[in-house]
Amino acid sequence: MQKPIKLITLYTHICESYKNELQWEVKRFSPNGNIGQITDEELLTIYLFCTMYEQKTTKRAMYEHIIDYWHSWFPALPSYKNFSVRLNNLVEAFQLLLSLSMEEFELSADKIPILIGDSMPVITCSHKRRARVAPDLADKSYCATKNLHYFGVKIHALNLHRKTQLPFPVKIGITPASAPDITTLRPVLEVTHVQAVFLDKAYCDKNLKLKMKQNENELLTPIKKMKGVSAALNQFDKAANDLFSTAVSTIRQPIESFFNWIQEKTKIQIASKVRSKSGLLVHIYAKLVASVLMLLQF
Repeated sequence: MQKPIKLITLYTHICESYKNELQWEVKRFSPNGNIGQITDEELLTIYLFCTMYEQKTTKRAMYEHIIDYWHSWFPALPSYKNFSVRLNNLVEAFQLLLSLSMEEFELSADKIPILIGDSMPVITCSHKRRARVAPDLADKSYCATKNLHYFGVKIHALNLHRKTQLPFPVKIGITPASAPDITTLRPVLEVTHVQAVFLDKAYCDKNLKLKMKQNENELLTPIKKMKGVSAALNQFDKAANDLFSTAVSTIRQPIESFFNWIQEKTKIQIASKVRSKSGLLVHIYAKLVASVLMLLQF
């Protein structure tokens, strides 16, 4: 599909969503604030189009790209400062659009619903620097996967497992970087109704497993060594435990591929150029919307 057709298709989709749902979530500062100006639908389309099809991942790069190649399509494009401010006012619209986009996915009736989950960091700055962006949301933490101390937030995701395809997200949330994974997902997992949920060792919790068992859900995690158990007993069970842990990790692996794919396509983990809380939330939610739309083969 040629890019002009993709742009028109995306804009039509955004307009329909805006008319039905998004318009009620947009900040209004005056009753005639948009007369003669670029519309919210156009701003949403610019961000998503540049992310999905033009590999532009910062507001500045998007703005300059539209000026150079697509300005005739958006003749009311304002100055960069106003462009950035208007986008930051669309945080709630991007957040709702993410929920609406995830709801468009339908799992085939013959498929067994299996969830896999994990979290990924979004880094606003190094731990060696003084953090100034979104101090009420971002904080300091350590990412074992990257062996990195950082300031920022974490994206938590529960995805439907799909054979030979990237898992599709059904639940996504944002927390401070220091928030424990199990504390964040516990309220969601306790009311989840699927056949099984595959998570990592951070979610090993007997009470959570029992609670999920009552809802006919199975929580499966790699085996975690028990404190106070003798080395002989650990060695006795080692072969079986290793096989089970390997099987769980194999099923969980696509969630890592999902996060790596999002980072490759949108550079979502790099938020060092963000200067405000609203800018950080737009950076995250807009890129997640673009990722979900790409998974839907939009």
